[in-house]
Amino acid sequence: MGAIVQLTAQHVHETVGQQPTAPESAALRAGRAASADTGRGQGANTVAQLRAQLERVQGRRLDAPVLPVHPALASLLPGGGLRPGSAYSLPRSTSVLLALLAQPSQSGSWCGVIGMPRLGAEAAEGLGVDLSRLVLIPDPGARWLAVTSTVAEVLPVVAVRPSGRAADGEISRLAARLRDRGAVLLVQGPWPQAEAVIEVGEPEWEGVGRGHGYLSGREVTLTSSSRRWPRSRRARVMLPDAAGHVAAAPERMRPVEALHPAAAAAYEASLGHRVRAVG
Repeated sequence: MGAIVQLTAQHVHETVGQQPTAPESAALRAGRAASADTGRGQGANTVAQLRAQLERVQGRRLDAPVLPVHPALASLLPGGGLRPGSAYSLPRSTSVLLALLAQPSQSGSWCGVIGMPRLGAEAAEGLGVDLSRLVLIPDPGARWLAVTSTVAEVLPVVAVRPSGRAADGEISRLAARLRDRGAVLLVQGPWPQAEAVIEVGEPEWEGVGRGHGYLSGREVTLTSSSRRWPRSRRARVMLPDAAGHVAAAPERMRPVEALHPAAAAAYEASLGHRVRAVG
């Protein structure tokens, strides 16, 4: 199992004076960008250095056109992936969040998760998240939005579970920062001007048999609505499948509806007529 970088809210608001030299330290320093209260000039310089360092570590720019997601989820997102500079509204489902983080982290993008102290490393790794590129800030405190905004300065994907309401002005400033930095924001809960709103429903567990047995997988329906589409989209997904991974749900044959008695009689009569004609 890979190592996870875990930070406190205090770390996020501390100013560091030296440039990180390794991927792990880059993620560590990412949470330590200077707060707006002290050292504005030094903080801006530090953030620029950290962003440049992460770009070198990842081997590509942070403003890539679309970040990839698992093929089973691609149809639910405009453009088939996570669009930099955009926010997405998610249900309070850890599995949905981890499923969306898996491909970006595997593709080299650092991911930050804020305000989710119960997020399990084993579950994250099982759903495909690269733990060596995951930064956790379990308890951001009352300033969760400020912490999110700071982390979005240097990490291309940031997930947050809001612990309270945010003022419209603060949300607008965060949206502007996302666009400027090309970061993706995944919010567990409602969020204004979201690129897409994803909901989960119709769960079905496999493996219970006749009331007993071991659970081997869960099939759910994900519904996505977006201002870019005339109507919502749906996808049936295994979350997780029997191996603990994300997968498209297997197509099942629809049950055949019984014919109306009158229609069945007419059909049988037509068959009999054709048999007699052949004979």
